Amino acid sequence: MKKQKKVKVFSTPTCPYCFMVKAYLKEKNVAYEDVDVSVDQNEAIAMVQKSGQMGVPQLWIEDDIVVGFNKPVIDQLLNL
Repeated sequence: MKKQKKVKVFSTPTCPYCFMVKAYLKEKNVAYEDVDVSVDQNEAIAMVQKSGQMGVPQLWIEDDIVVGFNKPVIDQLLNL
């Protein structure tokens, strides 16, 4: 069995697309680390420094960055 890629989701509690992307990952049985950037200032800064983007949701799939709920790209990166 292939090892799952490390997935980190940056989100806020008020973002509807954040809920959608997390529900999608759950539905596909993809484990992920959820980072609430509205409360974790250090992670928020790291997110913007790495991606150059302030928007959420943001997914870091290993070294790839996906901004927004971009299902085709997420599926491709996770081989879904």
